[in-house]
Amino acid sequence: MKSFLKVLAFIVGAVAFFCVGFTWKDIKNQEAPSAESFQRLISAEKRVQLTPTQLFKNHYTHISSSYYRPVDVEQLKYAGMNGLMASLGDPHTIFMEPRSAEEFSKDTRGENEFVGVGARLGRDPLGAKIMVVFSGGPAALAGIKNGDVVAAVDGKPVGGVPVDEIVRKIRGKEGTVVTLDVIRGSNPKPIRIAIKRGRINPPTADGVVIPGTKIGLVTVLQFSDPTPEQFERAIHDLEEQGIKGLVIDLRNNPGGLLDRATDMLSMFVADKIVVKMRMKDGTEEVVRTASDAVHGFKYPVIVLVNEDSASAAEIFSGVLKDYKQATIVGEHTYGKASVQNVFNLIDGSSAKITIARYYLPSGGDISRKVDEEGQYLKGGLQPDVKVSLGTDDGISLGDPKADPQLAKAIEVIKGKGGG
Repeated sequence: MKSFLKVLAFIVGAVAFFCVGFTWKDIKNQEAPSAESFQRLISAEKRVQLTPTQLFKNHYTHISSSYYRPVDVEQLKYAGMNGLMASLGDPHTIFMEPRSAEEFSKDTRGENEFVGVGARLGRDPLGAKIMVVFSGGPAALAGIKNGDVVAAVDGKPVGGVPVDEIVRKIRGKEGTVVTLDVIRGSNPKPIRIAIKRGRINPPTADGVVIPGTKIGLVTVLQFSDPTPEQFERAIHDLEEQGIKGLVIDLRNNPGGLLDRATDMLSMFVADKIVVKMRMKDGTEEVVRTASDAVHGFKYPVIVLVNEDSASAAEIFSGVLKDYKQATIVGEHTYGKASVQNVFNLIDGSSAKITIARYYLPSGGDISRKVDEEGQYLKGGLQPDVKVSLGTDDGISLGDPKADPQLAKAIEVIKGKGGG
């Protein structure tokens, strides 16, 4: 009995000591002990046990109901999803709101008719970089060039604005005019260009015979559902014109669907490994070309790449290089060695999430490596023949007189007896 009383006395003393210690600061300041602080302390264990879904819902409810001004609850929800994806530190795992998700879906289906100026845009710190100008479109007719940087739309700066938002600002009603302030080359002074919007429906793969040669040039803008058919048709049309060499231009191609790239590779090699995808659990999935679709190219093939050639474009060029089906000319590619899957949500939004790493048939890892400031260190597919495009104002992709990489490709083909 005495032992029990001693233990009880110890417990009571410990609790008293704890209470005095917890409230000492308030007593010293001649204030009442903080009930809120004590409640937070005793409920800490309960908070830790909340699931991520419960925790998110609690904070979402508190913000939407208690914030001092009205809150757009839909944007609050999407901001949370964006933050969730951004926390992974993976630029290829992204959340797309319904409008962006629909645009992405249209691109992959090849349903890319729209009213705009006829140019493909990419990211740039000053706004948006013109990656490709569609031949014969409003932008080309107005004098916009590949490599121009859009710094303002209708007089309003767009530095730091997401590319999707800049695209929406440029698009509009057919026949209306949009003005773009573009920075060209090393000249910091913008050039203001007015462009009349028109209906655009560019192919993802299109071919021409390079003037003065017997060399075909097929430009592949991305790998979407209609691309293999368009690619095959372009090859057929060029061969009908008697080409003796082929240049496949994948510069500024952001990639797209692996299955469609595999369809096109099946024209070059039969029943060969395209990529090995290493999944989260360590298992591997292998993608192979078809066994009965080889076209039989009887002339030299060159593939042009640069740092903006990514994803499926790197796979396509890498496979042709590994199986010695083509010579790669240009600069190193981006180095996107991951595979994404798109998960559609019930409200029309979607999440594009990295599900695996991929490796080319050679087994090499082309993952991009950057320094603390995000500058390229190494990675990507290395070309067989390195040629820098440079920053000369006179550069014009697709023109052998003003495109040193294309000029080198023609030279290589002629050196192999083609063209």
